[in-house]
Amino acid sequence: MGEIEKEGNVLVIKRIHVVYKLKLSDPDKREAAERAHRVHADSCPVYRSIYKAIDITTELQIEEVTA
Repeated sequence: MGEIEKEGNVLVIKRIHVVYKLKLSDPDKREAAERAHRVHADSCPVYRSIYKAIDITTELQIEEVTA
C-alpha cells in the first residue's frame, strides 16, 4: 500500500507499507521467520535504494497451517 501526495503539479510517493503474508507449516520456524523479517531490509536492494526518500514500513502476518 502506498500513499501519494501532490508536490506542485507532480504526484510523489511519500509512504509505502508492505505486508508479508507467510503460511507456516512448522511452528518451530516462527521465530526464524520473525527474525528474518526484522533484519531483511538491510539486505534488500529496493529498500536500500529508496528508504531515504520514501518512508517504508513492513508488517509480517503469519498463518500457521497444518499439513
